[in-house]
Order: sequence, then structure tokens, then C-alpha cells
Amino acid sequence: MEGEMKNFMMVCISVLASLSYSYIIGRSIPKGSFRLLFLLPVLSIFLLLPLSLSSIHLIGITAFSISWLAIFKLLLFAFGQGPLSLTTSTMSLLRFISLSSLPIKIKHNPTNKSKPKSKSPLNYAIQIALLVLTIHAYNYKHYYIFIHLKFVYILFCLHIYLSLELILAMLASLAKALLGHELESQFNELYLSTSLIDYWGRRWNTTVTFILRPIVYEPTQQVAMGTMLGRRWPVLASLMAVMATFLVSGLMHELIFYYLGRTRPTWENTWYHLLHGFCLACEIAVKKALAGRWKLHRVVSITLTIGFVMVTAYWLFFPPLLRCDALARTLDDYSALIGFVKQVLSFKS
Repeated sequence: MEGEMKNFMMVCISVLASLSYSYIIGRSIPKGSFRLLFLLPVLSIFLLLPLSLSSIHLIGITAFSISWLAIFKLLLFAFGQGPLSLTTSTMSLLRFISLSSLPIKIKHNPTNKSKPKSKSPLNYAIQIALLVLTIHAYNYKHYYIFIHLKFVYILFCLHIYLSLELILAMLASLAKALLGHELESQFNELYLSTSLIDYWGRRWNTTVTFILRPIVYEPTQQVAMGTMLGRRWPVLASLMAVMATFLVSGLMHELIFYYLGRTRPTWENTWYHLLHGFCLACEIAVKKALAGRWKLHRVVSITLTIGFVMVTAYWLFFPPLLRCDALARTLDDYSALIGFVKQVLSFKS
């Protein structure tokens, strides 16, 4: 654990140095291809950083925050777009580094009721308790054969959701302390999703949606609208943009899974996202055709949505994780962290 923490500290130092360099580039070079050229070394470094780590949690945090989101933010920054689009002459270095490296989205309109509300400490306390109970339940997995072995996958699904939300909440708290701004919640009660549009667009990891829209969805839609097909059927241009967005998301998940397992991609995750993109596109087309004339009962729509997400995740999303021993490595991380904390406390005493 001590060696891994040293490696992670080197990763953090590399990120700080690279983003400081990017900040200087933004101040001295105007937006455009020339700025992108000077940012390419940073993008290359960010792609390599997770390879220096072995902890599944630290790999996941670094790959998601740096090798995915930070690279996309810097690509947008190269052309004066995205969350870093404010001129560096009016943005402090601390703000630039925080917005670049942390998976956060500043809440520009705190009074907007349609945005996810900040959760209370009690809510997070309940989630921590559920996570602890979930981890403890793994100790009895040899009894699940009397129920069903797939119960382990349900636990793993809950485990991933709780871990992601709590880790991202901790990073958001750090960013809030550094920036002094209200931040939007990453997750918004996924279990209440009434459709795939609701699930992916408003409830699941809103920061990813916020970044993918300007870098994939909008350019694809503009290109599609510029063709004869797009001008005649503008809805088709939007559907093409949806599919392109899910394709890019799937490929980035393949990259993250490669960092986690260091094995050749199986493309299951890409197919998972393409399947959801296709179904979401169909849902958009059907809703436009019906124009609100017919709706499923809320209980039915929630059941169908969550059921579809879980079944397809069990089929295509989880197998690559299980093949890289994600569960065992996750539990090893927890054991190592507990041992490290005990060692530090005993040293202090």
C-alpha cells in the first residue's frame, strides 16, 4: 500500500505539472490547432498515467478523471470551448487545475429546481452504511448457492453504484472547498428513472453528459444537419448524434477496462453502450411520434427501465470486470487501506 501511495503521489504531481503547463499555454497561445499542438504532450502523458498504478480504485479514479474527462476538457479548451473556455487571464491557476482534473460541474443556477439537489449528510451516511453491509455480505457468498449465485452480481451492481457516488461526492467536496462554488450532484436517484432518456440524460453521471455533449453530440449533429439527409429529416441527425455519443462513451469505457485488467478489449462494453444508444434513439423517435398522447404508468416505466439496465449490464457490462478479478482486487484494496491506516495510527501513538 505504501508503494502504491507513492506511485499515486507521483501521478498527482505529474497531473499538477501538466495542467500548470496547459494553463501557461492557454495564456500565451490563442485557441485553435496551434494550441492543440502544444497540448498534445499533456494528452499523451494523461493516457499513460493509469499504467503506473495497480490498485483498482486508484486506477479507476485516475482513468476516469484524467485519461477520459481531463483529456476531453483540454481538447475543448484547445478550441476555446467547454468548462475551461473562460480566458486564462480571468481564471486562476487553482480553478483551472480543479476544473480540469476533478469530475465536477459547477452549478450556475442554484435555484433551478430541475437540477439534482445536493444530498444531506444523512443520505451519505446511509449510503456508507449500505456499502459496508454490501462488502460484509461478500464474506457469505459461499452460501448464495442455496439462493442463486447471481445474487453476487446484484451485490456487485449495488457496490459499484455506491462506491462511485461516494468517491465522486468526496472529490466534489474537495472541489467545493477549493473553488467555493455549489456543485451539481453526479447521480440523481437512479432507481427513479422512468426511461433511458431520464436515466442517461438526467440521472447517471451528469458530468460525463456535460462533457460528451459539446465534444461529440453537438459536432455530430451539426455535421449530420449539414447533409441533405439532415436537412430533410432533422430528427435523424439527432439520432445519429446520440449513437455517436454512446459509441465514444463505450470506447472510453473499453480504455478504462483495459487499464483495470491490462488485457485485450473484448468490445462487450462498446456493444453495451451501442445497444443503449440504439434503444434510447428508438425511445426518442417513439415519444416524438406519440407527442405525449400515451404514457406508461410510472411504476411500470421505472420497472422496465431499471430492469433493462440491470439485465444488459449483467450480460455485457460486468463480465469484463469479473474477468479481471475486480471484486477480489476491490476487497484487497479495502484490506490494504485498513492495514495502512492502522499502521499510521500505531506509528503516531
